[in-house]
Amino acid sequence: MKILVTGGAGFIGSAVVRHIINNTQDSVINVDKLTYAGNLESLVSVASIERYVFEQVDICDRAELDRVFSQHQPDTVMHLAAESHVDRSITGPADFIQTNIVGTYTLLEAARHYWTQLDAERKAAFRFHHISTDEVYGDLPHPDEQEGQAVNHELPLFTETTPYAPSSPYSASKASSDHLVRAWLRTYGLPTIVTNCSNNYGPFHFPEKLIPLVILNALEGKPLPIYGKGDQIRDWLYVEDHARALYTVVTEGTIGETYNIGGHNEKQNLEVVQTICSILDSLVPKVTPYAEQITYVTDRPGHDRRYAIDASKMSRELNWQPQETFETGLHKTVEWYLANQEWCQHVQDGSYQRERLGI
Repeated sequence: MKILVTGGAGFIGSAVVRHIINNTQDSVINVDKLTYAGNLESLVSVASIERYVFEQVDICDRAELDRVFSQHQPDTVMHLAAESHVDRSITGPADFIQTNIVGTYTLLEAARHYWTQLDAERKAAFRFHHISTDEVYGDLPHPDEQEGQAVNHELPLFTETTPYAPSSPYSASKASSDHLVRAWLRTYGLPTIVTNCSNNYGPFHFPEKLIPLVILNALEGKPLPIYGKGDQIRDWLYVEDHARALYTVVTEGTIGETYNIGGHNEKQNLEVVQTICSILDSLVPKVTPYAEQITYVTDRPGHDRRYAIDASKMSRELNWQPQETFETGLHKTVEWYLANQEWCQHVQDGSYQRERLGI
């Protein structure tokens, strides 16, 4: 099978590409614009493999997308290309509207045009898998609002039928793209599947996100910023578990279905940061505990208080379960960043990208 992966140089996308190339006999066409968050150095391990091809293409460029579809003849699309950082969406929403909404529309139309020309057998087998976020659902009741209840599954979880209530320009743009994908199934018959995932973490994560930012700031002796009181709760999913789940969905999932993918790891942001500090205290101890670098900053506008995924449908229908606990996954993540300081430097200054692209 040939799989066209958009955003394959990004954090989750590169994990998907590595998983497919390393664990299956399928081929990958990686379509990525290479914005600041896309890094080809995350794909060095598969770059020379014959089943992998890279195309530097913007998903808003219809002519280039048509060329890619015609030239490479994919059997499936896994659409991960997106602007994804909430803080950036608040200060500059235009890029999120363009990439996440207009880009998804453009890709859908290119895929539909290609799909209608396939022979009957290939047309029946084709899939358009749209990868989205749990943030489209808004937020859930927080334990602080549920007197006497701990952070556990007694509190409500996001299910596949939870109404959409996005809070930020980012989540609103992703909600819009989800609706477009479902409309292209209903109106045109394009065989689509949607997945919504919880917060990912793991190797090759761009350093502006919470976990890599805390690791790198801690090592550099910088403040470890926590929004508000740090009591926001997220469900954390190890990125390689997510990659396995996505491949399972695109190969075994049912057309028209939505699948929520989560790690069963609800943690307050402050607890996440404290756990990272504890791991660093063990692996690279210094005179004072890393937790002394924690600082509290003004909360961001519209900050959702709690996300939590009910992934039971994935388990029940597709026999998927996360392999990593939060503790094992986070320990692996910290160790990876300690061993890959050069990657962190390159991704922040763009040096590898410039060398690779000859610019």
